[in-house]
Amino acid sequence: MLTIDKVFHASVVLKNIIRPTPLAKAYGIAPDCELYLKPENLQNTGSFKLRGSGYMISQLSEEEKNHGVIACSAGNHAQGVALAASKYGIDSLICLPDSAPISKIEATKAYGADICLVKGVYDDAYQKALELRDEKGYTFVHPFDDENVIAGQGTIGLEIVNEMDDIDAVIVPIGGGGLISGVAFAIKSIRPSIKVYGVQAAGAPSMYNSIHDGHIEMLNSVSTIADGIAVKKPGEITFDLIQKYVDDIAVVTEDEIAAAILALIEKQKMIAEGAGAVSVAAAMFNKFPIKGKKVVSLVSGGNIDVTSLNRVIERGLIKSGRSSTLLIELVDKPGQLMEVSRVIAQCGGNVTRIYHERSGDTASINGCYLRVSMETRNYEHVQQIIQALKDEGFRIV
Repeated sequence: MLTIDKVFHASVVLKNIIRPTPLAKAYGIAPDCELYLKPENLQNTGSFKLRGSGYMISQLSEEEKNHGVIACSAGNHAQGVALAASKYGIDSLICLPDSAPISKIEATKAYGADICLVKGVYDDAYQKALELRDEKGYTFVHPFDDENVIAGQGTIGLEIVNEMDDIDAVIVPIGGGGLISGVAFAIKSIRPSIKVYGVQAAGAPSMYNSIHDGHIEMLNSVSTIADGIAVKKPGEITFDLIQKYVDDIAVVTEDEIAAAILALIEKQKMIAEGAGAVSVAAAMFNKFPIKGKKVVSLVSGGNIDVTSLNRVIERGLIKSGRSSTLLIELVDKPGQLMEVSRVIAQCGGNVTRIYHERSGDTASINGCYLRVSMETRNYEHVQQIIQALKDEGFRIV
């Protein structure tokens, strides 16, 4: 049974495994509230996952330790289990789908785990892990639906309240629910007045749907850049805890997640993965009643694939109005491009790309289209440029 004493015990046990992650005040990200970040993206292995797996593994019997542990993950949980097992001198085997990024496979190996690559997807690797558990006698380390794992994640809640006990709300990412279950249980046990809000990606709203419908539901599919919280079915233990201790859950879009990743890079010089940035996105885009409040957003991880970071940044620039594209209909005659460029430059926009296309579907027989990509300050700046072009007689398509 989960108790606050167990969470306090976990905080003592984990002191030699985890790295301190003190709160950092965020400037210019969510101006409607006083925002602080709990940067678990700076945790050992780059994620909070080390806490839960570390405490769970520490509580195994000597016989269980001798048999070793097994887990299934393509990301943060794998690395957390690998490092925690190594700290306790325990053998670990991680089942990974063979489609997992090479960088994550190598990182998991570097923390001391043996790797079993399984043909197929995550579900195939999960089934293989259960088969090996039964065959070899390993202990399976569940990524979220385990009370010791939840207690380990709850140490984050203790740290937040110990460091700043006058906060009004904490915003936490939700995948399977292990993180928010522990954090909410710890915070509500000590300071029930603090609101605890959960956030899911709109492309993977399993807990959001389940809580709103009053029973656990499984999604047919998930699709989101926040792969760390792309969970089809919530846990049973976590569902019950969230029902009891979490005040509300919201979802954020892909564009909002990308904008939050970009804001953290620019404003805080901090790298967050999609799953870690959803809590910041919720504060940025007013998903909860936090205006004028002192709020903590839990940045749960920073293990974003470098190859996808460029695409995420581009989405973030578009969402925040920092990058925009206009399609302008022109009369195809000399000097038109110069006039468009002049107007944009006078408004302070920076043209980055131009594509000129003659087309038969323009209003004028001598018409053409000009597609202009620009660097801009925000949406208001984009509207200023559009209005200036209209005032000069140009038609924005």
